[in-house]
Amino acid sequence: MKTRLSILLALLLLTSSAHGQETSAQVTDRLLFEEPVAGPAFVIPVKGMIDGPLAAYIERALKDAADAGAGLVIFHVDTFGGLVDAADEIRKTILNADIPTVALIDKNAASAGALISYAADRIVMVPGASIGAATVVQGTSGEAAPDKYQSYMRGLMRATAEANGRDPSIAEAMVDESIEIEGITVEGEVLTLSTSEAIELRVADAEQASLDELLATYEVNERDVVEHQLTRAEGLLRFFSSPVVQSILMLMMMGGLYFELQSPGVGFPGMIAAVGAAAFFGPHYLLGLVESWEIVLFVLGVVLLLVEIFVIPGFGIAGVTGLAAVLLALGFSLIGNIGFSFPSGQAISSAVLTLASSLVMLIIAMFSLGRMLPRSERFSELILMPTLSTDTGHTSAQTHIEWLGKIGTSITDLRPSGTAEIGDERIDVVTSGEYIEKGSSVEVVSVEGSRVRVRKTRTSA
Repeated sequence: MKTRLSILLALLLLTSSAHGQETSAQVTDRLLFEEPVAGPAFVIPVKGMIDGPLAAYIERALKDAADAGAGLVIFHVDTFGGLVDAADEIRKTILNADIPTVALIDKNAASAGALISYAADRIVMVPGASIGAATVVQGTSGEAAPDKYQSYMRGLMRATAEANGRDPSIAEAMVDESIEIEGITVEGEVLTLSTSEAIELRVADAEQASLDELLATYEVNERDVVEHQLTRAEGLLRFFSSPVVQSILMLMMMGGLYFELQSPGVGFPGMIAAVGAAAFFGPHYLLGLVESWEIVLFVLGVVLLLVEIFVIPGFGIAGVTGLAAVLLALGFSLIGNIGFSFPSGQAISSAVLTLASSLVMLIIAMFSLGRMLPRSERFSELILMPTLSTDTGHTSAQTHIEWLGKIGTSITDLRPSGTAEIGDERIDVVTSGEYIEKGSSVEVVSVEGSRVRVRKTRTSA
């Protein structure tokens, strides 16, 4: 009896081992191409946020691989996603490649990363990797975008899956939580697959422990491996194209311009605005992601604002047009358009969100700095202006407290500084920022040392 039981267990073990070897062989066959890899293997990183500069880089990298006679391109993927329009550009670039392509997912291929991985001829995942969760979200809020955007993404995932012989319904389930596939996903959950699940469902073709193991599987000699990298210009561009950095640069431009116009003359605020504009437009223009007309529109807007302030004072047509031109130029520069051809609504809404958030931060910063900074003890120490009050016995020979509340006449335009006649004296005065025409009746509202602040009287015409 024991002998028969031992023989039965041995047969079961042999059967299990043979089945495992067969499964492993099938997975390896799915990984390999019909023709052996002949030529160098290019390894291209797809990491961080998926954006326009990355799409331009991958297009260049594939061209370099083709020029070098590469026999294999491996996309080393580790991303949580990014812009759908940029991912679509990368998807089309990969699908159109004449070189065999492999997406090595290490460790994440979420959202736009899943779309890019689906575009490769083969998908390989390291242990513990995941692919899926490709629902389109709005900006940084994390909320799902309207259904028209989900429909567009479903179509991209379905078409890409079909192009490479993968199940389109599984690809769509990674986008739409309402899609239910029996035995795979339930309604209400967006599909995300682990390495083993992706292999079982034939989304991925194999599991490999590392890039080196994958290269060994394709019998690529170490000397024939080219690890392609971003150029310094492309790396710098990716840094400056991040939404956070773009917001900071726009704050530098608009804030610097505002404070420079408050105290005319080429000074520190003007330098900050110029540096912000150069850092915002320069890298994008060099790589063709900002059109010339957008820069011209921005410069024209600034010129119109200067004309409004210094040539034809008053907030009129030139001022409104200049402000609109500046905002439109900044908005258009955030969109990856070609000439006057613009992408889908998602890229436009993302640009509007970035611009709007920057304007809100600018308003908050101007209000906060205008009220709090002059009263700050640390700021006073920084600019060597200790508090000298009459309570401590300090007085100023130039203080004319008797002018407070007096009515006078502006004898120059106040933009916002100028000269007014108070009583029988001509004195230098400043407004709170508003423009007051020459000959207007003004009232002294505060006297702080030699600084006399006035406003237009309510009875003045």
